[in-house]
Amino acid sequence: MTTEKKKLKFPSGFLWGTATSAHQVEGNNTNSDWWFWEQKNKGKILNVAEEKFKNKKFEPSGKCCDHYNLYKKDFDLIEKMHNNAHRLSIEWARIEPKKGEWDLDELQHYKNVLQDLKKRNIKVMLTLQHFSLPNWFANLGGWTNFKSPKYFKKYVEFVVKNLGELVDFWITINEPEIYVSMSYLQSYWSPQEKNIKKAGKVYFNMVRAHRKAYKIIHKILDKGNKKAKVGISANVMSFAAYKKHRLIELLFVYLADKLINHSFFDFTKKHHDFLGVNYYFRVRLKKEKGTLKPVVEEIKENERELSDMGWMIYPHGIFDVLMDFKDFNLPIYITENGIATTDDTKRCKFLIDHLTEIHHAIQTGVDVRGYFHWSLLDNFEWDKSFGPKFGLVDVNFKTLERKPKPSFEVYKNICSSNGLS
Repeated sequence: MTTEKKKLKFPSGFLWGTATSAHQVEGNNTNSDWWFWEQKNKGKILNVAEEKFKNKKFEPSGKCCDHYNLYKKDFDLIEKMHNNAHRLSIEWARIEPKKGEWDLDELQHYKNVLQDLKKRNIKVMLTLQHFSLPNWFANLGGWTNFKSPKYFKKYVEFVVKNLGELVDFWITINEPEIYVSMSYLQSYWSPQEKNIKKAGKVYFNMVRAHRKAYKIIHKILDKGNKKAKVGISANVMSFAAYKKHRLIELLFVYLADKLINHSFFDFTKKHHDFLGVNYYFRVRLKKEKGTLKPVVEEIKENERELSDMGWMIYPHGIFDVLMDFKDFNLPIYITENGIATTDDTKRCKFLIDHLTEIHHAIQTGVDVRGYFHWSLLDNFEWDKSFGPKFGLVDVNFKTLERKPKPSFEVYKNICSSNGLS
């Protein structure tokens, strides 16, 4: 008996791309709060539990991948990979280095970057704010300042008026819930303030900022039947109860899903033209012994397959998440999905397994229209410095040489055939 391999074909016009963020690849983002924070933390031991990064010292981003100067070489790579779309961000700190002062040279630089993509017939998904902030904005309290949405709106308005015709999709803010958690609840990131009251202020100011940005983008760009496409990128997780018949753990799952996966979308209803979904891992919640508190399962003890970040690899989770978000009745783009690993065979398997689950979701009626793999390049991974390797392309940070990995070829074949076996 023989078995025939079935080709999983994606919808016509499906977007295939990769994603990057400016601070993580450009280098020398000297007017940002992250640059200042990096200098302060230079040489400190990385605050991570994973064995691979233990006793490694924090190294500032510096010139990073020098994508700022080498963007054409990187765009040659995405063209070679048969990508028809690319997600990137621009740096607010470069464009508005001082409050109310616009750097026209930096604006021209980003115009050149976007024009280069358009010449290659690559659709542009542009992120306006990907964690890093201008120093002047941070010094005014950052997102804790009640006026922060107004400052953000002015920046957005300037960018849209000058670059709007070169952008196909707008991401106003990347992963607001992750920023709140890492900066104000766990205090790993700048400004490292563990303050639940400030965390709440930041969250709701980001909600207000997205609403304002959504409205101003549409006001400037909507003409006749041509409408702007605006959304956010939210980090979502697949939650499960440690014991599926324990009611309190099922309650934990429900509340975590509503708070982490849904709340920002719920607070900004009618201010999304699509949903941007970033998916990396699954979380299982259980009741702490002797209390009614929820705790996350210690997955290392169960010898599950993990990424180098210690995240559980669970491809079916992206299917669960997509089925959940189907209820919003909006187009969905996977704006980030990837794995930190030095084992590229593992990356190839991760890529194929997750795309298979996305295909299953599409077959059940979920309106998924694009996939952006994180990331094009090995890059600077925030408080983890240059430790984790997410890229389809290896970067030698001394010589800046780019070297495509085997996973690059796997993804190239998927993109060129609009499907996978």
